Amino acid sequence: MNDTSIDKSKLFLASCVALTVTAMTFGIRAGIMGELGETFQFTNRQLGIMAQMAFLGFPLSMIVGGLIYPKVGPKPLMWVAFGAHLLGLVLTIISSSFIPFLISTFLIGIANGAVEAACNPLIADMYTTNRTTMLNKFHVWFPGGIVIGALISQGMTAMNMGWQAQIAVMFIPTILYGVLMMGQNFPKAENIASDISENVSSMFTPLFFFMLLCMGLTATTELGTGQFIQPLLENAGAPPLIILALVTGLMAVGRYFAGPVIHKFNPIGVLFFSAIITTIALGVLSVANGPLVYLGAFLFSCGVMYFWPTMIGFVSEYCDKTGALGMSIIGGFGMLITSFSLPVIGGWLDSEKANAVAKGLSGSEVALAAGQNTLDNIAILPAILIVLFGVLFFMRDKLEERRIPQDGH
Repeated sequence: MNDTSIDKSKLFLASCVALTVTAMTFGIRAGIMGELGETFQFTNRQLGIMAQMAFLGFPLSMIVGGLIYPKVGPKPLMWVAFGAHLLGLVLTIISSSFIPFLISTFLIGIANGAVEAACNPLIADMYTTNRTTMLNKFHVWFPGGIVIGALISQGMTAMNMGWQAQIAVMFIPTILYGVLMMGQNFPKAENIASDISENVSSMFTPLFFFMLLCMGLTATTELGTGQFIQPLLENAGAPPLIILALVTGLMAVGRYFAGPVIHKFNPIGVLFFSAIITTIALGVLSVANGPLVYLGAFLFSCGVMYFWPTMIGFVSEYCDKTGALGMSIIGGFGMLITSFSLPVIGGWLDSEKANAVAKGLSGSEVALAAGQNTLDNIAILPAILIVLFGVLFFMRDKLEERRIPQDGH
């Protein structure tokens, strides 16, 4: 397809709005979970299963999308995302029992995964000489959307507007990205490897398996900590939701201005230094109480802000023969490992609470100690990443030989 027939700016905008919807489903659903539990008498276990369905739908959709992307291109996947978002939102609003909520959450997970499966390779295809930079700008809208969703949920709750109205708000950006896609020409895997057999065989390399391991650790560090921000920072002297807004807001700004950082340190350097900063940040948070929590949160945001998009960008640049499938597999694997890690982190919290009680602590001291000790446990993950990314950092000259050309050099 003639490149001039593709409106890159409009397709990029549609991708960003679609990712905003994806993030808003996380932010708003988190905000209404308590109300759903009270209204329908769901147990915490049932609410946890509902949340996990979104995490399971996400990687399933990404993997299937990655497999079919070379044949169908991004357009059908984007329309699948649009349809699943609409259907999932409608079903959520009309649901009144556990199973329909389960199905609606799974559908939204499918939609969210389809957005990533379509948009990551779409952007890599359109912007061949600055892939990691543009993927970071695209992924601005995941933390950005979480902030938007969380603020909307908090504001509407304060105005006594129920969970159905909060879900309905997401129809606005969903319809917007559908309108933006209408009548647009899409590239069809023209600038990324599109031979499935080659994609699959290219994934059976030490480097790709190495990055899968790293993706599990980076995703769990970022998303696992975020999911448990309330109990982790409970009674630490700073409002957890304000801390979440601070972290995600800074992530959005950092990703938008990622270009100079990526060019200066290249993806390998960015990942290595991000792991160092994240480890320090979690160390600070594990002992922080009061204003020091804000410093730890600032450092944590700086540490994790580039993890997800740079990991996907790394695969597109250094393992480019894996094509769209490689980007889908790496992202889906990160989300899948996070879904399995969440119960582990929850178990750490429960165990640390029991330890605190056994040591004679009581009241708010128990929650504070449990949160701090769990954060100390989580800090092991980025500490391992320092070693792993350190290996890449000291091999960077050799790895640069296999990187696709960036910005003319």
